[in-house]
Amino acid sequence: MKRVILIVLDSVGIGEMPDAHEYGDMGSNTLGNIAKARGGLHLPHLQELGLGNIAPIQGVSPKASPKGGYGKMAERSPGKDTTTGHWEIAGVVLERAFPTFPQGFPEDFIRAFEKRIGRQVIGNEVASGTEIIQRLGQEHVQTGKPIVYTSADSVFQIAAHEEVIPLEKLYGICEIAREMLDGDLRVGRVIARPFLGSEGNFYRTTNRHDYAIEPPHKILLDVVKEKGLHVMAVGKIKDIYAGHGVTDHVPSKGNKDGVDKTLAFIKKKKPGFIMTNLVDFDMLYGHRNDVENYAKALEEFDGRLPEILDLLEEEDILFITADHGCDPTTESTDHSREYVPLLVYGKKVIPGTNLGIRPSFADLGATIADYLGTEALHNGQSFLKELI
Repeated sequence: MKRVILIVLDSVGIGEMPDAHEYGDMGSNTLGNIAKARGGLHLPHLQELGLGNIAPIQGVSPKASPKGGYGKMAERSPGKDTTTGHWEIAGVVLERAFPTFPQGFPEDFIRAFEKRIGRQVIGNEVASGTEIIQRLGQEHVQTGKPIVYTSADSVFQIAAHEEVIPLEKLYGICEIAREMLDGDLRVGRVIARPFLGSEGNFYRTTNRHDYAIEPPHKILLDVVKEKGLHVMAVGKIKDIYAGHGVTDHVPSKGNKDGVDKTLAFIKKKKPGFIMTNLVDFDMLYGHRNDVENYAKALEEFDGRLPEILDLLEEEDILFITADHGCDPTTESTDHSREYVPLLVYGKKVIPGTNLGIRPSFADLGATIADYLGTEALHNGQSFLKELI
């Protein structure tokens, strides 16, 4: 029974790409800079797989005989957002980046949106989600006007207090936005950002919901499902791919819960593909420039890695990677244009395989498709023969 488990450590980049200067990300190195700022990282299990063999990371030295395959991947698509990175892993390479709105969305669109939802909105600016609810949350509570904001990513985010605009109503407003944001306004994701609390103490809840655009063609999850295999999604995976190919889905409430639910899927012993996004690295620590807690989250994941490895059966292959960087040591609170690490482990995998620098994230998707015996993807070159 062949199974692939893919864990995406959201935002855990491993050094700037050659075109990082085009994005203002010179010097970004999420793993390397966190380790340097912290005086070293303690990641013994990732180290055993070969993490320290990919690039210099203080505290994570190279192993003479790593237990896994190791390398790093470059992003071929323009951009550095969640959708772009995940789509490329699944076989979609973009010709142009999703649009961003550093000055907020056009006024004519905002007026048309307000007319459709029957409410005025406030905000319409680039902002941190945690900061803007503190600043505008009380006005929202008093007026019922949703808070609209964006970021350096291609997103249209709508924040609302769950006791002012109930979840289902907020989700309906987001669906209207998704429908309207087309053409030059076709952002990668519309995101519902519900929150609770009172003035001075507003906090986001775990009832976030993403509305992604449809992929332009078949993706990895589609071809795995068409092969008659299970596609099990943990966390925001289903949302990112607009549900494509997913047969089983569970949301997650952070990294710990995401690992728990990944373990539960592994224990079900269904043939196919398990894909997990662990979002805390990015959402809680990267965007908030919280170096210490980012480091602790990395070490906590490393501490749980043996639980995953112990459940792997003869024909299981585990891949660990990321979708972009988000270096918390830089002034920026946005994603960074970085290579992402690539670690591979399984009983069939040749230990110590140096996979080098892959020219596209799509090589990973192509390799998974190759191993599971599906039709080939639109993009990517399989490296399966180097692994087994």
